[in-house]
Amino acid sequence: MKLARRTAAVTAVTVVVSGSALALAGPASAAESVGPVATYNGACGTGYKVIDSADMENLGTTFLTYNKTTGENCVVTVRARAGAPVYMFASLSSPREGKATDNGRFTTYAGPVYLQARGQCVTWEGGITTYSTSATGHCG
Repeated sequence: MKLARRTAAVTAVTVVVSGSALALAGPASAAESVGPVATYNGACGTGYKVIDSADMENLGTTFLTYNKTTGENCVVTVRARAGAPVYMFASLSSPREGKATDNGRFTTYAGPVYLQARGQCVTWEGGITTYSTSATGHCG
C-alpha cells in the first residue's frame, strides 16, 4: 500500500513539473516568431489566404495570396505606414499565363494583381521606392 502511494505522488509531481515546463516554453516560442512589417489589408478580396510574404526593410511587405476555390493567385504590396505617394509595384507571373503588374505612386498599397494559375508555379515580387523583394517562386 505504501508503495502505491509513493508511485502516485511521484507521478503527480512529474505531471506538475512537465506542465510548468510547457507553460514556460510557450511564451518564449511566441516571442521568437516575428510577423511581417506591414499587415495584409485584404485587398485581394474574400476567399484569399496569405500563403507567403516578403518584407522590404521597414517600408512594407509584399503578400502572395491564393483563393483555393477559384485557383487564382493575388499579390499586393502594402506600406508599413501610409504617407505621401511613393513609387510602388506588385507583380505576378507564370510561364503559361504571362505577367501582370501594378505600378505607380501610391500612398498605402500597390495591387491587387491577379493571375489564374491553378497547379502552376508563379513568380511574385513587389517594391517600395528603391527597395524590392527578389523574384520569389511558389508552386501549387
